[in-house]
Amino acid sequence: MTKRQGFTIGDTVVPAGKRLTVDMPVSVLSDHTPVTMSAHVIHGKEAGQTVFVSAGIHGDEVIGIEIVRRLLGSPKLRGLRGTLIVVPIVNSFGFINKSRYLPDRRDLNRCFPGSEGGSLAARLAHLFLSEIVAKADLGIDLHSAAIHRTNYPQIRVTPGDRDMRKLAEVFGAPIIMKSPLRDGSLRKAADDLGTKVLLFEAGEGLRFDETSVRAGLVGILRVLKSRDMIPGKGVGPAKAPPQFCPSSKWLRAPMGGLFRSFRTDGDLVRENDVLGSVADPFGEEERDIKAPFGGIIVGRAVMPVVNEGDAVFHLARVGSLKEAESKMDEHASQLSDDPLFYEDEII
Repeated sequence: MTKRQGFTIGDTVVPAGKRLTVDMPVSVLSDHTPVTMSAHVIHGKEAGQTVFVSAGIHGDEVIGIEIVRRLLGSPKLRGLRGTLIVVPIVNSFGFINKSRYLPDRRDLNRCFPGSEGGSLAARLAHLFLSEIVAKADLGIDLHSAAIHRTNYPQIRVTPGDRDMRKLAEVFGAPIIMKSPLRDGSLRKAADDLGTKVLLFEAGEGLRFDETSVRAGLVGILRVLKSRDMIPGKGVGPAKAPPQFCPSSKWLRAPMGGLFRSFRTDGDLVRENDVLGSVADPFGEEERDIKAPFGGIIVGRAVMPVVNEGDAVFHLARVGSLKEAESKMDEHASQLSDDPLFYEDEII
């Protein structure tokens, strides 16, 4: 039997059957501190697909980093077939500073494909694209909502992409949403290279959320199983199929003041249900925020201080409220009670 070739990343070759953390130089800070992008590579003895999992493209989105930490400790990766590339923190600059952005105030997820000799953001984007994305058959990119907002666990897929829609169903997050490819984004640049990327969104910036972590971790394992990269034992499908939401709408604060939320993310609501209210600090005026249609709250603001026009609820449409209610109950039960989701069982 011919021995499998090593996997080259940066200046390092990872032998078959080994796992290594590889540090790739990105830049040098003003105080002469070197900065690297670190990737952990598990290169299986047996041939198979190459998948990357990335987190921390936005430095304040720490839930993805925790998902990756648990993934790398999972015994289910022993004997992995193919190659898994895991980048826990793509934007280490933002992570160190607890910021979404790079030091030059650029959003890395608007700077792809980047360039080798461009700005700091462009160089980091180019390195990630050339050393990670271009070498993979598939990617899973982990995100959370921006600071002061939270997202219910959801997978976002490109409209009309049937293959990724099927893979999103395998992942098994409670919600699947359409999300067009956007210029400058990792998904768009990867798609141009022929690498499809699943986008997982869950939780809040700079906060941990156990439900979101569990949903992300088991979803990744389901995808790896579907690609015949890990054994199937102990990694089953979701109790209920994900709820597909064809469209969504951000509801905005009707006035400035103090925002109170009466419903939470994951709640199923009906048309004209009162979701929350905004009141002025003097108690002279208060205005309700009502659902313009029936659907699921897939995101919301958690900051009680709002300006007029601030986004406060992200409401996604569903085909059938009755069917959605059954699915959401099953997902809530699985995320909270199923032993598969507990850390001591899954890793």
